[in-house]
Amino acid sequence: MSVTGGGTGVTRAEYCVIACAEAWRGAGEILASPMGLIPSLGARLARLTFAPDLLLTDGEALLVRPDGTPEGWLPYRQHLTLVAGGRRHVMMGASQIDRYGNQNISCVGDWERPRRQLLGVRGASLNTLNNPTSYWVPRHARRVFVERVDMVCGVGYDRAAELGATARFHHVVRVVSDLGVFDFSTPDRSMRLASLHPGVSPEQVREATGFPLAVPDRVPRTREPGAEELRLIREVLDPAGDRAREVPEGARG
Repeated sequence: MSVTGGGTGVTRAEYCVIACAEAWRGAGEILASPMGLIPSLGARLARLTFAPDLLLTDGEALLVRPDGTPEGWLPYRQHLTLVAGGRRHVMMGASQIDRYGNQNISCVGDWERPRRQLLGVRGASLNTLNNPTSYWVPRHARRVFVERVDMVCGVGYDRAAELGATARFHHVVRVVSDLGVFDFSTPDRSMRLASLHPGVSPEQVREATGFPLAVPDRVPRTREPGAEELRLIREVLDPAGDRAREVPEGARG
């Protein structure tokens, strides 16, 4: 079942692409590092529409156009220079994330005897301290949105406050899930429901979240893609429809 929006039959996956794209609105000439299919589609869509100065990488040594053809050289040492200088906005995944935006991709359970070993900390801490950072969660659930992460990889707002000037460039921009968009625009910098994807209620989000979530009295809907954006998603960026495998229709609602 599609989420109908303005008669266009917009799918939940397409709303997620739009929500991810919006993370790079107004970013200027900055390197986008999306991790996962939906964030990648979002970054490429942003480049083709409202963020023409956005830089895209193949993850190896090239800067690429939205169609994947090379347009520049980006060796790994230069990539690290961009990261250290705050010239990148990464959209990472999160095996766990808490109310202040602390992210875990390393292990589930006690560090000494984890129940599950994951990717490891990798560059998450440097990403979050030096660059704008967002997160993508394709399946919003209590096991992901937790009261307290088992290990801090990406730094959240509470820990950034403790670090003082060390974290002066810390900025968690948004969290996008298959249910909605979340930010940290609250007095204590805790997570807030910023928009709902069509077909989702605040009650559904609360039920799927493992901590008290700030929910405004009136929650806007995630913006609908325009006709040209839909054409680009469906005919240019993802004509095979792989986005529906990451966010399948009918799984919720």
